[in-house]
Amino acid sequence: MSTSLFECNHLLKRYGDHTVVNDVSFSIAPGECLGVIGPNGAGKTTTLRMCLGLTTPDAGSITYFDNLSMPQDALAIKSRLGVVAQMDTLDPDFTAEENLLVYGRYFGMKDREIKARIAPLLEFGALTSKAKAKPGELSGGMKRRLSLARALINQPQMLMLDEPTTGLDPQARHLMWERLQMLMQEGKSILLTTHFMDEAERLCDRLLVIDHGKKIAEGKPRDLIAHHLEPDVVELYGQGALALAAEDSPLRQHAARVEVSGETVFFYTSEAKPLLVALQAWPHIRSLHRPANLEDLFLKLTGRQIRENA
Repeated sequence: MSTSLFECNHLLKRYGDHTVVNDVSFSIAPGECLGVIGPNGAGKTTTLRMCLGLTTPDAGSITYFDNLSMPQDALAIKSRLGVVAQMDTLDPDFTAEENLLVYGRYFGMKDREIKARIAPLLEFGALTSKAKAKPGELSGGMKRRLSLARALINQPQMLMLDEPTTGLDPQARHLMWERLQMLMQEGKSILLTTHFMDEAERLCDRLLVIDHGKKIAEGKPRDLIAHHLEPDVVELYGQGALALAAEDSPLRQHAARVEVSGETVFFYTSEAKPLLVALQAWPHIRSLHRPANLEDLFLKLTGRQIRENA
């Protein structure tokens, strides 16, 4: 018997002759945060819509909780799900506490039960002082935290979050991360889509990388980095940097791989010291030595070129 809270197997979705999701499978364990990353147009949104029952797959299966199938058991599943959409869906005519009250009624909850949850949820979202404020009076970060609080009104077993910190400033992003980490510590399962690699590395137990509708990698963030990348990166930029990326550059012998993006040269190496010593012959070149990260992984697997539909 599966120990997963959620499973999708061999999902397929076509629009005409275009296959947007092609044989994608993954699962989420209780208390786990799975991040889904990929370029624009990779198939992330369509996959999420199928998981939510908003789009019907052409093939494959989606199973939640106690063997409930989407979309056949959509109502039973959604009563145990919390969803934070990428776009703001708060009712602009209701106050923060009224948004929670009305949303709770959609799940058949009694007003007394909902009202008992409103104050703790507003406190969780650092919104206690904004209980009587309407969404138009809230900052972007406050709106996102209110959307998260609203998604928790029915005490869901699992959360689905689509780009939860898009458009937020660094302080608001970090506060949102703190709240999501608190939920994970409470044992909530989370499916998260994001374009922020630091967010994915900070929050996600595992990552699913999708491109051109297919799953191209899956695993723990640090394991994926170790498997696909050299551990050290030396970036060169400024006048003369591009010349050092040439095939006859003496620096190339110290790197396993060299990439160029704009005016920046990336040297990927298993041992940075010889490269840094050799680089002293060009003291005018600006450089940065750092460990390989998820952004390097993302760019290696999906490419550095901007997509036409990005």
